[in-house]
Amino acid sequence: MNDRDAVEGLDPEQSAAVLAPRGPVCVLAGAGTGKTRTITRRIAHLVADGHVKPSQVLAVTFTARAAGEMRERLRVLGIRGQSSDGQVQARTFHAAAMRQLKYFWPQVVGNTDWRLLDRKFGVVGQAASAAGVSTSTDSVRDLAGEIEWAKASLIAPEDYPAAAARLHRDTPTDADRVAAVYEGYEELKNRDPDAVLLDFDDLLLHTAAALENSPSVAQEFRERYRCFVVDEYQDVTPLQQRVLDAWLGDRDDLTVVGDANQTIYSFTGATPRFLLDFSRRFPEATVVRLERDYRSTPEVVGLANKVIGAAKGRIAGTRLQLIGQRAAGPDPTFVEYDDEVSEAAGVARTIQRLIRTGTAPSEIAVLYRINAHSEAHEKALTDLAIPYQIRGGESFFQRQDVRSAVAAVRSSAARDDLPSDARSGAGLPRLVEAVLAPLGLSATEPNGAQAREKWAALRALVALTEDLVVQVPDLDLEGLVREFAMRAEARHPPVVEGVTLASLHAAKGLEWDAVFLVGLTDGTLPISHALGDNNSSPDEAAVEEERRLLYVGVTRAREHLELSWALARNEGGRKSRRRSRFLVDLVPESSPASRIATPTVHKKRPVCRVCGKPVIGTVATMLGRCENCPSDVDIALLESLRTWRSETSKALKVPAYVVFSDNTLTAIAEQRPRDDRGLVAIPGIGAKKLERFGADVLALVDARLSATE
Repeated sequence: MNDRDAVEGLDPEQSAAVLAPRGPVCVLAGAGTGKTRTITRRIAHLVADGHVKPSQVLAVTFTARAAGEMRERLRVLGIRGQSSDGQVQARTFHAAAMRQLKYFWPQVVGNTDWRLLDRKFGVVGQAASAAGVSTSTDSVRDLAGEIEWAKASLIAPEDYPAAAARLHRDTPTDADRVAAVYEGYEELKNRDPDAVLLDFDDLLLHTAAALENSPSVAQEFRERYRCFVVDEYQDVTPLQQRVLDAWLGDRDDLTVVGDANQTIYSFTGATPRFLLDFSRRFPEATVVRLERDYRSTPEVVGLANKVIGAAKGRIAGTRLQLIGQRAAGPDPTFVEYDDEVSEAAGVARTIQRLIRTGTAPSEIAVLYRINAHSEAHEKALTDLAIPYQIRGGESFFQRQDVRSAVAAVRSSAARDDLPSDARSGAGLPRLVEAVLAPLGLSATEPNGAQAREKWAALRALVALTEDLVVQVPDLDLEGLVREFAMRAEARHPPVVEGVTLASLHAAKGLEWDAVFLVGLTDGTLPISHALGDNNSSPDEAAVEEERRLLYVGVTRAREHLELSWALARNEGGRKSRRRSRFLVDLVPESSPASRIATPTVHKKRPVCRVCGKPVIGTVATMLGRCENCPSDVDIALLESLRTWRSETSKALKVPAYVVFSDNTLTAIAEQRPRDDRGLVAIPGIGAKKLERFGADVLALVDARLSATE
């Protein structure tokens, strides 16, 4: 592969990344800018030019699906990304560490075996019980997550309390007790004298330690691997960076790819600082910015830029401004619903129209912040007989019907009575169809939800076979069985013909023709714990991560994008919710959804409700009038509000101003709102205060107005 072949079809920035010399290279790659294509071309170019052998390349990413995609791209380029010796290694951090640890363990530890603890829940529960901490499912899950964060952040049990205090961690229980559970968990794993239990973080810790503490191990490893590529570098944890440093030693043959705008895993210990500081660590590094978006229409790209353009604290020079490269498409739409049931039904009807006009169900996704939103959308889609799949649920290859199908294909490979033309090439998909027919694969889709789901899975295996034959024309039956096994291990499923339901986190790295972002209310996106409560201010860092999560959701859409929210949870419920603060200045004035925008949000500057002139200053904004304009405050109502506030603050054991400030009470007594919408139009009254105090305040207003009518 010469330079011309290496960059064929690439834009100038992609070409610069591919042709950059060996050494440190940082690719700042925005959403939809072709980063996987670029880095696989770079690997192929380095190999073809003789800079490095395929077996000397280790490419790591964060999901098995992404590693599988990288292997497929390399295979198409003629650089096979298989896991066998002599080929490029494309793996997740943990899979790479596990492979290395299995090899080096006897040299480093000796005869003591180790076993992988793939689920730590039970052991954490035992440690919690011994430490006198709640062992409820939620408590143990939170403790396990906190232990994972601590280990990923390289924080030992004895250092946890100080670190939690320094970083203002929202700990599941008292920090000292979390540390006790953490310490007990580590002790329980090492009790068996015959086999040490290692969790996934231990794989990384022990791999790093083996390279750091054993010169012979380090020498053998570094003679084997000379070139490293790290995808999604913005999501690296301190522990993963330690492993990467151990892999590198004093070398700098490293290519990293990432986008700080897509940092959404800080809760796991991930940090973009390694990406942002790359050029400081390697002053001679080549830095390339990919900003041409080939995925989404200019309308979607424009909205994405607006979402992330409002972010705070971004470092100049790392900000990526996407430039849409596709033809124009429909404008994103914004829809407000009365309740979540109506929202799910409305989204399902729109999906139905898209399918009728030619959009494949597999090219449609409904994305939400919390998994609890899935249920309403599952029901709405089922009511309209629209097939769907839940991403993040049971692994495709672990389903019983799929396992049976793969077993049937494996059995057929052992037969010696099949025609040779059916065992490879173009005849392979028809053979798979014949093998799967007795299991439920028919020419037409059957009736019944369960039967349709099974049929879709079998159909997906045939479609996968067809795709693989296109990629590898001489693929035979034995190779197909190996491919199925590799994909099952990597959890890399084929596309199933159904609408995807997924959380925003699970959608990272995926894309669809049509995307519906649902449940966009304050308290959901941004999530409530990021907003703080009456006793604490919002966590600005957490709020900004929530903004990036919305950005990730928007950039999943190629053409159709709808953003929606519901004012109540249940049908007929109080409409106490507010649309997400991130939608400020995004909803166009022409949209029906813009009707809920308050004066302080919808206009460039709020105006006085008395004289109509722009108001200036915090107090004037709060009151909704110029400070010099006459007040029409209802003194009796104001006194009632003050009495209620005093009683409420005493009951809650908080200062009175925590309930409502004096200015807020004055604004209520002047404006006398009759419903939730009027109440939240007053600055200082957000979703949480509306939910907590709204009914009481509106009752006082109603009582006063009734008395004066």
